[in-house]
Amino acid sequence: MLDTVPAGIEIELARYFATARLRATDYGDHFVALWDSLELASSGGKRVRPALVLAAYSGFGGRDQTLAAPVAVSFELLHTAFLIHDDVIDRDVARRGVANIAGRFTDRALATGAAADQAGVWAVAAAILAGDLALSQAHRVLATLPVDDDTRVRLLDLLDRAVFVSAAGELADVTNSSSRHPLTVAKILSTLENKTAVYSFEAPLQAGATLAGASSAALGSLGRFGRLVGVAFQLIDDILGVFGDPAQTGKSITADLREGKQTTLIAHAGSTPTWSLIAPYLGKSDLSEEEAGRARDHLRACGAKTATEELARDHAERAVQALDPQTIPAELRASLTELAGAAVNRSH
Repeated sequence: MLDTVPAGIEIELARYFATARLRATDYGDHFVALWDSLELASSGGKRVRPALVLAAYSGFGGRDQTLAAPVAVSFELLHTAFLIHDDVIDRDVARRGVANIAGRFTDRALATGAAADQAGVWAVAAAILAGDLALSQAHRVLATLPVDDDTRVRLLDLLDRAVFVSAAGELADVTNSSSRHPLTVAKILSTLENKTAVYSFEAPLQAGATLAGASSAALGSLGRFGRLVGVAFQLIDDILGVFGDPAQTGKSITADLREGKQTTLIAHAGSTPTWSLIAPYLGKSDLSEEEAGRARDHLRACGAKTATEELARDHAERAVQALDPQTIPAELRASLTELAGAAVNRSH
């Protein structure tokens, strides 16, 4: 159920971008190019959030896909906005080896004869504005949904909470990186839950269920599941960010070490005698591949990788336990149980 998203989602997104691009023609070529870049930024993903919206909606008996599709699109646009802004924060000009909005507008600026520093301004401005536009549309989709006022307000409240909590998590993630000492595992888990789990898993599930008229007890159960499985997913992401295969993940396995990213790998290592061997490599901006390899060896040897894997499995197991059989339909429980297993048994 969660492996494929109906073509209706892609059609809905294409319709949205086509309409926006047509409107943009009144405001110049650069603005049209911005919308082209925004559409490209939204493409190629796994559509996990729309899939969760639709799974919860149909799981509770929802049948009107023309009503559910816009809600699913809203959460995909929210995800796109967060990815774009995250790249600005990280000063990235590419994502998965392809120029992102900042990269495309850097090239665009240079092609017009702009100086390098001015091209940097173009890049940041375009990315911030594109993220803002996606975020605005995510809200507008729900605000104009043809449902009763109570349902509309509850959906908007879910989206508002997702933005609010994710902003807190993003800020914590940035400020955590400046710490000279490993943070506690509890602090890292809190950041993961706030930054990603709420908007990526909790809110989409609850939105789909809300649209289908699910009970408050069911929404609570889905919320607990979403937060726990979301953290499990991110824990595996952090492992893959250091120990993964770049050919499969599309990500560098030295970037997190160079950045000094605070993860549970680092939190665990910091509580062991091996920390003194790892610390010199963490946050080293010119970290070589050989040095990164040594850091990985030390992280394995001190048990950090194994501890994080066990923590991810524990969260996935507790997520499944949170699916109350009294309130969550059997078919949806089965799909979400499968999702929890897939979250911790993946290589990309």
